[in-house]
Amino acid sequence: MGKVESKVENKTEKTVEKKVADKKPVKSRRPSRARRSSNELKVIPLGGLGQIGLNMMLFEYGDDIIIVDCGLMFPEDYMLGIDLVIPDFTYLRKRADKIRGVVITHGHEDHTGALPFFLREFNVPVYGTKLTLGLIKEKLKEFKLLKKTKLITVKSTTKTTLGCFEVEYIPVAHSIADGVGLAIKTPVGTIIHSGDFKLDQTPVDGVLTDMHKFGDFGSKGVLALMADSTNVEKAGYSLSEKEIGRAFDDIFRDAKGRIIIAAFSSNIHRVQQVLDATHKHKRKLILNGRSMVNNFRIANELGYINVPKGVIAELSDLPKLSKYKVVLLTTGSQGEPMSALTRISLNDHKQIKIEKNDVVVLSSKFIPGNEKSIANVINSLYRRGADVIYEKVSEVHVSGHASQEELKILMNATKPKYFVPIHGEYRHLVRHSKLAQKVGIPKERTFLIENGDVICFNKKSARVKGNVEVGKVFIDGKGVGDVCNMVIRDRKHLSEDGIMIALLLINKRTAELSYGPEILASGVMLERQNEKMIEEAKELVKQMFNGLPTEAKRDIAEVKTEVSRCLRRLLNRKLLRRPMIFPIVVEV
Repeated sequence: MGKVESKVENKTEKTVEKKVADKKPVKSRRPSRARRSSNELKVIPLGGLGQIGLNMMLFEYGDDIIIVDCGLMFPEDYMLGIDLVIPDFTYLRKRADKIRGVVITHGHEDHTGALPFFLREFNVPVYGTKLTLGLIKEKLKEFKLLKKTKLITVKSTTKTTLGCFEVEYIPVAHSIADGVGLAIKTPVGTIIHSGDFKLDQTPVDGVLTDMHKFGDFGSKGVLALMADSTNVEKAGYSLSEKEIGRAFDDIFRDAKGRIIIAAFSSNIHRVQQVLDATHKHKRKLILNGRSMVNNFRIANELGYINVPKGVIAELSDLPKLSKYKVVLLTTGSQGEPMSALTRISLNDHKQIKIEKNDVVVLSSKFIPGNEKSIANVINSLYRRGADVIYEKVSEVHVSGHASQEELKILMNATKPKYFVPIHGEYRHLVRHSKLAQKVGIPKERTFLIENGDVICFNKKSARVKGNVEVGKVFIDGKGVGDVCNMVIRDRKHLSEDGIMIALLLINKRTAELSYGPEILASGVMLERQNEKMIEEAKELVKQMFNGLPTEAKRDIAEVKTEVSRCLRRLLNRKLLRRPMIFPIVVEV
């Protein structure tokens, strides 16, 4: 599998135990470095630090490894043509026999999305709560992995033994139901992994973050706290999810036409609030978008959604319903090119067309990097006559992540000896580290690390000791890792400067031109308006070829080099452009 942005694994120091000259027992001898390292817990992030998404953390002690989360991230702007990004599993491939299982904190894609690719290589059990595994099952069905994978449902009362590790599950409030934090008991102490969480005092499903359980572990002694940093830049407390219900109530009351709401399909709490508002205002709810329909079905089957009788309608019913009776819940809140909302905004959706007085609500955060796409969708919706409501103009989204005061409360409750900020861009990790110092965790006990860094814990100390190979693996269609940075650079070059192709057929016997040169320019200039320059390029290539020695004419690689050089000079002189030049030279 190809790797991108890789760190090179530090070679562990070779140790050689001194041979004892005689066989007399030794009363006191300092343990060898090899023996000392075997008593150390290694904590290694393979993704999720210094970035949003790609969350994957492993814990290694002796012959046992457990993995927490296995997420993906969506491509950044420079990743042209890439569909998804997953972590690099290189470190684990050499240690596959040590992996005891994967523990998933909750069902969001940035924590579960890489599982199908991981499980293709590693046949290990996956542990998660009921809803989390319900969402994972749907994904594994698509990849035909469900029958091969052992899925084990856990609860807050469950204790899971995985090799030398024991994992307990702590309920947390988040923007998806059934999320958990983890208490990982290791031979050197207890590690608390917060998962994604917030301290919502009025959660939609009534499930609070169990601070009593966090505090109980704190009173017994916590070696290290690893806590979500996503919302650390926000002071105070994150608003309750129920605040969205009040905002929806106002929107539904004032709407004079259809209401179209775009949200993340995994945000079951948000879906519930849309259902409640729809029922209260005597409308019908229509679900649109494959992931929205699937996740709704899974949550309903597992009992995580309360669906009032008669509130759901089908998309085929849309023409029959009064516009005062319709609520459409759809995907596409991030302006994804092929999403339902984007197609609606472009008037390209077969069944849903924007009408006057339609109200469109984007009930989600603008994820960094998606701002331009979302703005384009909003502009298109306005042009078609809709009234658009989004985060910057109304309280139609609240974060599922803890703000500063909530993060402080977790630190004070768990009283960790060491602190490791996780889940966030580098600036988030830095600010979270400083926040920890404000509540009394010394700077020297706060580890500001990035993907691949290895923290080694023992019962007396902790330190960062080298790093392992990590990176981003690109998924493009059915290809996994076959697109690397060089391919991305070529795509960028093509997208910015275009391509010029020069075709030459050379007589194998005489080493003279049999055909060409033929010049094609795509993305460089409009050929019909630049025929004179195309002819000039042909003539220059022809003159260059005729001037080559016979031996050089028979060397196809040499001919290609000279054609590229000739055309590059011409384009630079005439246009100040540097397209990709692709010479095709064939002997006939």
